[in-house]
Amino acid sequence: MSGEFLGYFENSVNKQRVIVPASFKKKFGPEANRSVIVTLGPNDTIAIYPLDCWQETLERLKAGDDKAKLLRTQLIDFAMTEQELEGPGRVRIHEQLLSDAGITDSVIIKGEGHYISLWNPSTFNAVRKSKLEMHRQRFSSEDYQQ
Repeated sequence: MSGEFLGYFENSVNKQRVIVPASFKKKFGPEANRSVIVTLGPNDTIAIYPLDCWQETLERLKAGDDKAKLLRTQLIDFAMTEQELEGPGRVRIHEQLLSDAGITDSVIIKGEGHYISLWNPSTFNAVRKSKLEMHRQRFSSEDYQQ
């Protein structure tokens, strides 16, 4: 199965296409067959699921509570048609999803474990700053020694 996508990169958006970083492409399992589903993500982002992770996520949500089932419906409602990575790993993103996430010419591509998120850079930096403040207040070097 595909994943564990970790880290983040900044790249450009060119003709509604984003290049998936090489380190992420290497994490695609053979079951994904270089195919992805692009849909709405949390926190004003776009989510890119390798096909195998998409199918597993839908099955897990289908077996969940009412909130999980509603999320499953929403992911499907906002999803683009399944697509294969183009050339060196480009993914086409529908202009409506780009608009919904406030992404124009630059994008942060972030690994989220079993999927990849696309962020407007200013939104990403604001969320990261907020999380950083919480982290600094909550954790010390002693916590890292565990």
